Amino acid sequence: MIKTKTNAMRILDAAKIKYEIKEYVPDENDLTGTHIAEQIGLAPEMVFKTLVAHGDKTGHVVFCIPSCREIDLKKAAAVTGNKKIEMVHVKDLLGLTGYVRGACSPVGMKKKFPTYIDKSAEDFELITVSSGMKGAQLLLAPSELIPFVDAKICEVTRND
Repeated sequence: MIKTKTNAMRILDAAKIKYEIKEYVPDENDLTGTHIAEQIGLAPEMVFKTLVAHGDKTGHVVFCIPSCREIDLKKAAAVTGNKKIEMVHVKDLLGLTGYVRGACSPVGMKKKFPTYIDKSAEDFELITVSSGMKGAQLLLAPSELIPFVDAKICEVTRND
């Protein structure tokens, strides 16, 4: 049972956005969303991972995509108005966002970055994103999350 609320939870509470906490046992050897989806009993398409990248023109950007998909950096660059985009190195994540790998949430980062959420989120009444700590996901309506984080809907995943 979660004893302490994360920053993301406190921010959602203050905004009166409903969410449910879905707990799981974190595995440092398997931080995949697919592993998390199995533990919380949801389809991997409903469990969204948060990725942070750096564009050559825009600076840092955030992407939320289904855990079972991979980001297409060319599509991501085009959508964000960059020529080139690269993922932020894991060692820089905490200082930049306030979150560690495996617990990065689109809610409550240290700074507000342009955020892009995969259009498949609109196919579901509820999706999960990280709560800001390993071991807990936030189940919430994308229809509330998208405007709250001022996200743009896009398609940036590979089509393999």
